[in-house]
Amino acid sequence: MVRTVPGGGSPAELEDPPPAGSGYTARERAAALIRRRHLAPYALLIPSVIVIGALVLWPAIQIGFFSFQNYGLPQVTGAAGTQWVGAANYSAILSDPEFWLSLRVSLLFAVVVVPLTLVTGTLVGLLLNKLGRRMATFVSGAALLAWATPAVSASVIFVWLADPDGGVIDWTLSRLPHWLGGGAHWAGFSWTNSALPAYTLLTVLVLWQAFPFIAVSVLAGLKTIPAELHESARVDGGGPWRIFWRVTYPLLKPIFLLLFLLSVIWDFGVFTQVYIVIGELGNRDEYNLGIYAYSRAFSLPPSYGVASALAFILTVVLLVITIGYVRASVRQGAVS
Repeated sequence: MVRTVPGGGSPAELEDPPPAGSGYTARERAAALIRRRHLAPYALLIPSVIVIGALVLWPAIQIGFFSFQNYGLPQVTGAAGTQWVGAANYSAILSDPEFWLSLRVSLLFAVVVVPLTLVTGTLVGLLLNKLGRRMATFVSGAALLAWATPAVSASVIFVWLADPDGGVIDWTLSRLPHWLGGGAHWAGFSWTNSALPAYTLLTVLVLWQAFPFIAVSVLAGLKTIPAELHESARVDGGGPWRIFWRVTYPLLKPIFLLLFLLSVIWDFGVFTQVYIVIGELGNRDEYNLGIYAYSRAFSLPPSYGVASALAFILTVVLLVITIGYVRASVRQGAVS
């Protein structure tokens, strides 16, 4: 039975929510208010906001408090009270040479890996768009197996491949001709004892795991471009390179922006692969920011306050990169 008002109509048809004491239940008044103010889309976001707040925002707030404290095992166990130290943790990090070395390693790694990942993924995506349905399904499925492989499993496999004692990589390189860079000097070569070989191996590992996501995303974007545009460009005499830069790339700019930002965030803060390849907390010259933060947080004596400050510094660095790139893209018209 639908309640009516003196002038007729139901709560759903009311221009304003009925006041308290008018005979309507609280549920009916709330429903009328939601319809009147068009609040339904925002109400649907409430569960997601609660989950994000519990799993992301609240831990971030706690880390922010810890970054201004001398927070270690005594505070965790309750043996000592809270010790506020102000910006001392930030000063300790910024004055630590290992932090600047780790920052440089992270920046160089991202500068190399992000473009390689985007270029490789884009080329594979363009290839998949040209293949037939069956072959495209096979190639994309094989590529996605690499993306779906857990980071721990993939890292262990690459460590086995590069093992100095019988690893496939050293065996293959030692049998290549000298004019290809091979030779007996590769036999027993260790890829994890110095930064350059270790991060060369890590570049191949991260590239192998990351390019399938880029390829599938680019392929999905290519499917949205009308075929008539490419046909018109070919009729006008445009080659593949010119068609890509004049037709495909402008239409897929928002997708490339998102892929770039995700790649920067993932590759700049990579941890699992580096931790396994370099052998946990091995050579400090091989630390990136993720390993450096882990060593400060969990090496004895642990310093969770310093690690929390480092987490905020890393967040600020990523925000600066992200905001700068987004602003440049907005000026160029990639994002409206």
